[in-house]
Amino acid sequence: MSEMDATDRQLVFLLQQDSRLPNAQLAEKLNISASACWRRVKALEQAGVIKRYAAVVDPKAMGLGFEAMVHVHLTRHDASALASFIRAIQSRTEVTECFATTGQADYHLRVLCRDIDAYNAFLESFLFLHPAVNSATTNVILRQIKSDAPITG
Repeated sequence: MSEMDATDRQLVFLLQQDSRLPNAQLAEKLNISASACWRRVKALEQAGVIKRYAAVVDPKAMGLGFEAMVHVHLTRHDASALASFIRAIQSRTEVTECFATTGQADYHLRVLCRDIDAYNAFLESFLFLHPAVNSATTNVILRQIKSDAPITG
């Protein structure tokens, strides 16, 4: 896809607000034809700008009342240890996001659990048992200030 224009950016913004908007409504909001809107959406999907469509779910409504950011420090950084750690993290439903970053910690995990006991079980039966993990620091999330903000780039 070539450079995105203002209409493409507005289209992406609208879809981030509500991806269930019918094509006709999107087109009306953008002051373009429905067929032009549909072509733009398809082009944005094919270019990878729109990766997928999803529902935004409230973790508490799903019974997941404990949320934390976990900063993981590894003991080993060789390719096989990193690959093993990444595979293990990807297999855990408690881990909703994982970031490799610069700074003191090697990885930052967003972890959702039913309660503190479930989180403790996650630590003791999984995270602390992984051979690549040296230590982890937990920051309990007290309240969410901003999330799911549209990307406007």
